[in-house]
Amino acid sequence: MEYWDIYDKDKKPTGRTMRKDTWFTADDEYHLSVLGVLRRPDGRFLITRRRMDKAWAPGWWEIPGGGTVAGESSLEAVTREVREETGIDVSGAEGGFLFSYHRENPGKGDNYFVDIYRFDIDFNADDVSLQESETTDFMIASKEEIEELARQGIFLHYDSIKEAFE
Repeated sequence: MEYWDIYDKDKKPTGRTMRKDTWFTADDEYHLSVLGVLRRPDGRFLITRRRMDKAWAPGWWEIPGGGTVAGESSLEAVTREVREETGIDVSGAEGGFLFSYHRENPGKGDNYFVDIYRFDIDFNADDVSLQESETTDFMIASKEEIEELARQGIFLHYDSIKEAFE
């Protein structure tokens, strides 16, 4: 069973946890997720496509990432999530934490912080090994291609993370 730490409005751990599969945050509680933007030397980015059987945003494009496990640091989580979802190890890559944003959804039980990382790493399509339970496809995309997916309304959280593509 996987557990997530519960954070307060200042992004400080409360010392409490919640089960990932039954999570529901109170209005003053948050969980922490991470996203890992992978940028190649040619300025292109790795994006993945969500499975069509996902309950939320099926088939949309996104940046690899996920929730932090209880007791795990944000950096540990993004390193783990990127490796699980893409097969790429960013532990020795240049770059790191860029910024954090949060969402509050009063009464919906889904308040969260998202830590955004960007790693500069040389990889090609042969290096990518998708986690089939999470994704169906990937693209090594230009900033302009990502912007177009966002204009089409099929790129998750673009407005919150667009500065990571600068």
